[in-house]
Formats: sequence, structure tokens, C-alpha cells
Amino acid sequence: MEGSRALESAVEAARRAGDLLLGYFGSLDPSEVEEKGRNDVVSRADRESEALVKEILLGAFPGDLFIGEEGGAAGSDADAPAWIVDPLDGTANFVRGFPHWAVSIGRTAGGRGGELVLGVVWDPVKKDLFVAEKGAGSFRNGHRVRVPRRPGLAGAALATGFPFRIQARIDTYLRIFKAVFLEVQSIRRAGSAALDLAYVSAGIFDGFFELGLSPWDSAAGAVLVSESGGVVTDFDGGGAWRERGNLLAAGPLVHAALVKLVADLGVRDAEL
Repeated sequence: MEGSRALESAVEAARRAGDLLLGYFGSLDPSEVEEKGRNDVVSRADRESEALVKEILLGAFPGDLFIGEEGGAAGSDADAPAWIVDPLDGTANFVRGFPHWAVSIGRTAGGRGGELVLGVVWDPVKKDLFVAEKGAGSFRNGHRVRVPRRPGLAGAALATGFPFRIQARIDTYLRIFKAVFLEVQSIRRAGSAALDLAYVSAGIFDGFFELGLSPWDSAAGAVLVSESGGVVTDFDGGGAWRERGNLLAAGPLVHAALVKLVADLGVRDAEL
């Protein structure tokens, strides 16, 4: 696909960060990994990847905001477009040598809470590039992708993420998980929300649900899903997913079925 200069810059940043990360993959010393919170690790590779992405994006767009997972915030114009970046989504996989992780780059039209208009997810291990821009569709390695037209949960394959960092929510999550489990064909948990969302956009999964995501976990993937014909909301079917981090993403009919299932359980997003 032909994209904007912003998309070209994001793809360049993601690819170069991916090359940097591959240089560390499988060879990180334990001293280069630390816990920044319970069940939440960060490595030297994360920080160097973010610094590189920040340098490339702000070099191309010096007036933009930058919001990175590892604290790489920059920019003072609150109304400027904002880059929302996870320099290594799937760090826990990365540090253990599990080859399922990605670089995730999203961009808003203006302000950190503005409309998401661009998404890039790059998996350098599998050489998978997912890109989307507002109004232009979603693409995987240059080929247009769309969410499946599945009519409901029967036969569906979903992805999820376990709430390891917010264990107080485990009982509610397990209620939802059980209800979904009894309706669908399969559920996978691979450890990268960015790739889970990219896979929904490409039809590998029919939907995705997770609690407590951070903005950089979902910014790029949400654009991919939306531009492939899918729906991205909170667990009530509303728009609070970016603030609260509770996200449902799927094709329209699977999404509607997930929202109904959660409502039938008596679960409300604001209570999660």
C-alpha cells in the first residue's frame, strides 16, 4: 500500500528497532533484565529500542508528542499528533527466548487522547508487517486484510491476555473467561496484545479480550482492527477502553456477542 510520510516513518522506525532487538534476542544477560513492577519486566533491549524509535519519529516530526512505555515522553504541544509506542510488546516472551513479540507504533490525529489514525505492528522474527491508516484499510505484508465475517461465537477462535499485573481482578476475569470458553472453539494466550490485535485484523483470530491494557499495548492494534472492518470497545461496548484499558476487539457480530455475554454476566466495565 502507499502510505503517508508518517506511515513511512513509523515503518522505518519499527523495522530498525526490530533489527536492534534481534541482536539481543536469545543473548540477554540476566543483569540486563529487571522488574519494574510485579510480573512486569523491562530489559536493556526495551529501552534501547524505544530510544531509537523516538529518535527516528521525532527526527521526522519534531513538533509531535511521544509517549513510550519505558518513560520516553517528549513534546510540549498538547494538541500535536502523538506517537504511542511499545518498543517491545511481549518482553516476558523476549527475555525467555519465546519468539513471539513485536514493535508497536500508533499515532493520533492530535493530542494523546485524540483519534487514533495510524498503526504499525512489526514482528521481526516472523517477518510480519501489519500497517493501517485511517480510511485506507489494513494490510499484512502489503496485502489487504479484513476481519472474518463470523456470525457469532460458535466456532470462533479468540485470543486473550491473563491479568498477571492486576491479580485483584482475577475472579471477574475468570467468570468472563469461563463464559467465553463454553461458547467458542478455542482461546489462545500468547503474550503480546499488539500481535493479538494484528491477528484479529488479519482473520487469524475472530476476536480478542483483555483487562488492564496500557495505551501503548493497544494503540496500533486498534487501528489495524478498525480499518479491517472490526469493532474495538470497552467491555460495555463503549469508548472507555483507552482510559480503563479493558478491551474487546472482533468482527461486528462476534463483538456484539461478546458484549452481550459480558452484560448477561452482570459485569460492568467501570467495575473492572
